[in-house]
Amino acid sequence: MIVRLIMPRSKAQVSSKSTKDGSTGNDESLPKWAEDEIKSVQFGEPEILTRSGYILAIYEDAWKVDLQIYEALSDGRTIIEGLEVPKNLKISDFLKGFIYEFKIRMFKGELSSKLVELLRSKFNLEMNAIYRFELEDLQLMDVESDVQASANTSEDEDE
Repeated sequence: MIVRLIMPRSKAQVSSKSTKDGSTGNDESLPKWAEDEIKSVQFGEPEILTRSGYILAIYEDAWKVDLQIYEALSDGRTIIEGLEVPKNLKISDFLKGFIYEFKIRMFKGELSSKLVELLRSKFNLEMNAIYRFELEDLQLMDVESDVQASANTSEDEDE
């Protein structure tokens, strides 16, 4: 559901003493308060998006997919990982590499200015929100017949 920003910790990192700001003093991990904020982010009402693209990976046991979309989202991304699939869709029928039109619910959770500044200064990461995505519906596109139809139209114009 949430993209993890936390680097795995070694036993030495976990047992090290905390600093005054709640961090472990290690530049590779987030302070506890930042982890807590990310885990408890409140998402607003979803925005419904329609995008075309194809499925990169299918995770049937987790009911998730990864997508490559042709029209970028507002933050510039064209790959959506871990998109949640509703149980009413038959995930076993999904086809990788075929073009679909996807209806996607995008939820946005704003981060505090304190966390935004921490991510910018310690991790060189420009991030002011966390996004969660759910697949609402998908429709397999009939691209091949569109190509044939346009080829036939071109041939008719040549005559």
